[in-house]
Amino acid sequence: MGLTRQYLRYGPAALFGLVGSARGNAAFVALRGERGRCVAVPACEHVFVWDTRKGEKVLILKGLKQEVSCLCPSPDGLHLAVGYEDGSIRVFSLLSGEANITFNGHKAAVTALQYDHLGGRLVSGSKDTDVIVWDVINESGLYRLRGHKDAVTQVLFLKEKNLLVTSGKDTLVKWWDLDTQHCFKTLVGHRTEVWGMALVSEEKRLITGSADSELRVWDITYIQEVKDPDEPESKKSKGSSPRAEEDAEDDETLELDEHPEERLVKCSKVGSIMREGRDRIVTLATDQTGKILACHGTDAVLEVFSVLSEEEVQKKVEKKMKKAKKKAKQNSEEEPARSVELSLQEEIRRVTNIRASSKIKSFDLILSPKGELKIVLLLQNNIIESYNLNLSAQVPQAVRVSKITIGGHRSDVRTLAFSSDNIAILSAAAESVKIWNRSTLQCIRTMDCEYALCSLFVPGDRQVIIGTKTGKLQLYDLASGSLVETLNAHDGAVWSIALSPDQRGFVTGGADKCVKFWEFEFVKDESSVQKRLSMKHVRILQLDEDVLCVRYSPNHKLLAVSLLDCTVKIFFVDTLKFFLSLYGHKLPVLCMDISYDGTLIATGSADRNVKIWGLDFGDCHRSLFAHDDSVMYLQFVAKSHLFFTAGKDSKIKQWDADKFEHIQTLEGHHQEVWCLALSPNGDYVVSASHDKSLRLWERTREPLVLEEEREMQREAEYEESVAKEEQPVVAGETQGETGLAGKKTIETIKAAERIMEAIELYREEMAKLKEHKAICKAAGKEIPFPVNPILRAYGNITPSAYVLEVFKKVKSSELEESLLVLPFSYVPDLLRLFNEYIHLGSEVELLCRALLFLLKIHFGQITSNHMLVTVIENLKKTTISRVSEARDVLGFNMAGLQYLKREIEAKDEVTFFADATDRFEEKKRKRKKKEKMVLAVL
Repeated sequence: MGLTRQYLRYGPAALFGLVGSARGNAAFVALRGERGRCVAVPACEHVFVWDTRKGEKVLILKGLKQEVSCLCPSPDGLHLAVGYEDGSIRVFSLLSGEANITFNGHKAAVTALQYDHLGGRLVSGSKDTDVIVWDVINESGLYRLRGHKDAVTQVLFLKEKNLLVTSGKDTLVKWWDLDTQHCFKTLVGHRTEVWGMALVSEEKRLITGSADSELRVWDITYIQEVKDPDEPESKKSKGSSPRAEEDAEDDETLELDEHPEERLVKCSKVGSIMREGRDRIVTLATDQTGKILACHGTDAVLEVFSVLSEEEVQKKVEKKMKKAKKKAKQNSEEEPARSVELSLQEEIRRVTNIRASSKIKSFDLILSPKGELKIVLLLQNNIIESYNLNLSAQVPQAVRVSKITIGGHRSDVRTLAFSSDNIAILSAAAESVKIWNRSTLQCIRTMDCEYALCSLFVPGDRQVIIGTKTGKLQLYDLASGSLVETLNAHDGAVWSIALSPDQRGFVTGGADKCVKFWEFEFVKDESSVQKRLSMKHVRILQLDEDVLCVRYSPNHKLLAVSLLDCTVKIFFVDTLKFFLSLYGHKLPVLCMDISYDGTLIATGSADRNVKIWGLDFGDCHRSLFAHDDSVMYLQFVAKSHLFFTAGKDSKIKQWDADKFEHIQTLEGHHQEVWCLALSPNGDYVVSASHDKSLRLWERTREPLVLEEEREMQREAEYEESVAKEEQPVVAGETQGETGLAGKKTIETIKAAERIMEAIELYREEMAKLKEHKAICKAAGKEIPFPVNPILRAYGNITPSAYVLEVFKKVKSSELEESLLVLPFSYVPDLLRLFNEYIHLGSEVELLCRALLFLLKIHFGQITSNHMLVTVIENLKKTTISRVSEARDVLGFNMAGLQYLKREIEAKDEVTFFADATDRFEEKKRKRKKKEKMVLAVL
């Protein structure tokens, strides 16, 4: 089959105009060992790392398709865990910018991520109500914890004990024992959703933030394990009788039996700290030391609190005691002073409030050793602000150190335009107009404007005109970046502007039911000698409805006007006489365009359809269901009958107006696409969306075949449906509190298929080998054995070694899920091969993990199969010996490393003392020298 019509594919070229998305959270990251300078923020599907001092982007961690919803840097500062909207988690290396590890387990957006203090485990909470603990070193999931009834909002590891605390929108705070993987305690003291949580005072206090202005404070007491009889008894306090102590012990055991969930931890509410904000908590967090606590609501104020350490509390108590004693002496009271306690407000005291320039979406803090607090704020309007706070000052005041704004608009971009040389891009929003260089994506000019709705480059590309919501036309000069002229053009919003084909003027359509014609002219200002460009109003066309869009035909004969009554009226330009009316849309036409040869007009409407009409008779050639929401913008590609549409369904689509076919969909934006612009040569498309990003798409040289495109679409739909299918069930297991961490994805199915293919190849090759031996025996001489091409490609390895190679290539995080979908008929062969491999001592750790999982899920079938009894017996022997060998090696290496560590430490101490002695001797010498000089002078 020959190619009927060849199209060229448009592909994503760049994402720009975005500082940070408000969906996820900002986090300080250590680049090149420097802390508190670089901050990572989500930017749609990518993560941008900004240098706050220079205001530059230093690193981009590239995502796939899904939007970033959560970030968490590792304790060592070398990695960044990124959670996405589809529930996947990727761990990036900050040194290379590559994603080394991917975890798939959640079915909905990841809402919380936290590393443990060593960085070996990562816990994630999601909108699907599950909490999953991942092993970062082994790159696999450990277990899933179920219990919350709504989205998880925060997850925290405890350093001292192997415990986990989680909070959710179901108003609950749950305590999990990770040794036994069960929830042993639930705090139910909240009336509304628990939005945030933080541990302070060396994990002895838990602070929770809810939908009110109260921060609830809980005391955590770790209950000691049952004492060992050999352990020495603690000293008895003075004056306490053994009898009283016994009673107390009895009471304690009674109390523990009455509340079995308090065997590990006792958590009791101490009181509340009042915030100034009246709305819900959005983020509540501490710095790494736990000395500073900060929170913010849905407003622009960050409240900072200081948490006293135990020593500081002790000092304050002693001070208070002295005061109380003094007072008692003065009042000549005989009774001794009562015990003094600090109030909660004194232990957790307010430091200051920081007011940002807009609503805060998230923040991060770092306390430097010098006592300076660095704070970074990610704001709703595409800004990153960083503040410094000197805590040692008498009245700490926050000082804004930097503000990253140049990289984007504060509000949604409503209009875009390309310059005639395809190099400059204009974008205008509610507060400013920006000019971008297409090749470098740098912002060249920023000019303040009113709420912009439409725009164009004046021929010559030295000036731009903006049509605003208030009905004004604003003319800007690009060289000076200044507003040259403002005209009151319409009484309502200027919805549309179109340059005339002769380039001598333009036409505007507004909400005041008028179409106005303008011409460019040069006028002389009194102040300057040179003439400057201006706009002159020449004609007006009065209509019965609001004008939404205007377009000239390329031959300058016709003018198309879209009206609020869902019709498009066509007029002759010279006489303004009515020519045609195009009716058929059920809702108003929001956008339209006329092809380069003036034969076709395409209209896009809020009824989600695009209609293609002939301009000679006004007949509708075809109506296409284009988008799942309103069609916001439509434009033809230069010198062709292909056109692009942008929709509120966040998609951009390309269509063929001759064949009425959908060519391709450009997916990338995560929210409504407001507008797009095509470069005059048709090589570039730029689009703007509600997700605050601008995207550039480039025409590649890759041909696009429609049949292949449809096939790829079907495959993508199938892969999506696979992920949504019911998860495979482990025989005999009931749905409990814990479960497998992974989930069935297209990758796990492909991995299982690869294992099945490898085992089938192994079976075939073994059968062939048997046959070959029989032939050799019959012939009485050695006949060459034909090697399988796949095995030859791997370097003439044996079939069993090939199965091991395939097994090793399965991602660690997908191993269990792949084995779960593997049919049992392949398991006997696998077990025999495992026995062979473990006997040889290759990949013992990986194979033991797979073996134990297979035994767990196919226990019944394996034990009832007599053929496998000997295999299992052999496996038992070889596995135990090999695992103990591996354990011994690890133990020896650990002991060796610890010995080296002690040696190094001892050496360091010696050198430290030697250096100190040298310095002391040097000082002594200098002093003697000085004394001699003084004596000499005297």
